[in-house]
Amino acid sequence: MTTQTTQSSTTAERVLVLDFGSQFAQLIARRVREQHVYCEIVRHNIAAERVRELAPLGLIFSGGPASVYAEGAPQCDPELFDLGIPILGICYGMQLACHVLGGKVESFPSREYGRAEWRIDQADPLFEDVAPVSQVWMSHGDQVANIAEDFEQLASTHDCRFAAVKHRSRPIYGLQFHPEVTHTLEGIKLLGNFLRNICGTTGTWQLGDFATETIAQIRQSVGTDRVICGLSGGVDSSVVAAMLAAAIGPQLSCILVDNGLLRLDEEKAVIEEFTKHFQTDLHVVKAEEQFLTALAGVTDPQEKRRRIGHTFIDCFAQEAKRIEGAKYLAQGTLYPDVIESGASRDGPADTIKLHHNVGGLPDELGFELIEPLRDLFKDEVRRLGLQLGLPEEIVWRHPFPGPGLAVRCLGEVTRERLDTLRAADAIVVGEIKAAGLYRATSQAFAVLLPVQSVGVMGDSRTYDDALAVRCVNTDDFMTADWSHLPYDLLARISTRIINEVKGVNRVVYDISSKPPATIEWE
Repeated sequence: MTTQTTQSSTTAERVLVLDFGSQFAQLIARRVREQHVYCEIVRHNIAAERVRELAPLGLIFSGGPASVYAEGAPQCDPELFDLGIPILGICYGMQLACHVLGGKVESFPSREYGRAEWRIDQADPLFEDVAPVSQVWMSHGDQVANIAEDFEQLASTHDCRFAAVKHRSRPIYGLQFHPEVTHTLEGIKLLGNFLRNICGTTGTWQLGDFATETIAQIRQSVGTDRVICGLSGGVDSSVVAAMLAAAIGPQLSCILVDNGLLRLDEEKAVIEEFTKHFQTDLHVVKAEEQFLTALAGVTDPQEKRRRIGHTFIDCFAQEAKRIEGAKYLAQGTLYPDVIESGASRDGPADTIKLHHNVGGLPDELGFELIEPLRDLFKDEVRRLGLQLGLPEEIVWRHPFPGPGLAVRCLGEVTRERLDTLRAADAIVVGEIKAAGLYRATSQAFAVLLPVQSVGVMGDSRTYDDALAVRCVNTDDFMTADWSHLPYDLLARISTRIINEVKGVNRVVYDISSKPPATIEWE
């Protein structure tokens, strides 16, 4: 039983985001959910017949880097415009709608990137309670040069005549700017107006209702059978365990695989937390040697993930056989995992990275799968955890990748390099906590680089490892910005690592945003 996209009462009001390659597609979906409307991301060429089956109340066409008139540019099924479902095109999405329906899109010499001032030229339900003049965020070189007679112009900027348009007889709207980003000051209000005034949504997506429905669904499906839950100590598996504990109580068994890739003292912390808060049947598998053997000599990130996934399956399966009556396997798969792994039936097909907890496990282990968080973003999981009564120290723990420190130990993974990384990572997190900034940041960790550099320590020349510190701020982990930590804090972190961690003589700070960089280095 995979608890995914079903037409429950919470998801009855559904909006689809068609992804045309935008870096903001996931952010659009999050903004829609903030309006208590369930939203999914689907591929740009999804068939109109499939859309009709999903029965959304609205469609949003995302932006994208292509030019609609270029050969090979992503297109949508033109029959979408005949379904009568409200459509909001954003940037490329607007240009595509205008292009397909008779307008003309051109490259303009006056390109707009960044903040711009827009002016509403015509009243419309889309603009209810929106200031007539406001700041928007532009990111385009092409723009609509002419609209078809069936369209009308609604708003403009100094360099863009058609900043907003709508079809005269169909519920089709277009915005040349990006309402989903915070730099567009009235953007959230515009999206809300589209959802309520144009699509007719009332806001049925509530996490409390989602939890109640999911717990009831798990209880009904599982019956008297036993469920196994893989624990990592992170918020995702903790929330899954909390939901299962609420649904089936003593029928739950948890397995923690100590793969040797955990953070400092993490196994001890997980055992204490789950013994204290859940009093569940907890099995700990000591498997460091198996994982290090599987990773010996491997440097490719994807191959690391594959080998870790296969080894995890072997270790997990051996322990699971010892648990009598186990029929189901519960996993903390999240919606970003599904999107980035290309595992969604209707979602974008590109694989950004492999997730060892997305696909594959049920067939190999012989269990039926339970993924109660499969439709949620990370911030939704945190709020759900608090609603389920989990302590804040678990709910607000920074995320940790499924493959563990292996994808933060760039190059070959060895016990010695892992010990070095563990010690440095503990200093990074410890100093950020001591500065009172742990909750103010979203994810902070150390990355051991396969790079050596010259240094001088105690009048002697050294040639030791370089280590990067990564710290980001984000709402949904689909986009992120690097954290602007105080210089004195960074100095303390660097000094302590170089002085206390043997084999490291240089510390650098990662100031890359996502996109174009990912949060993890591998």
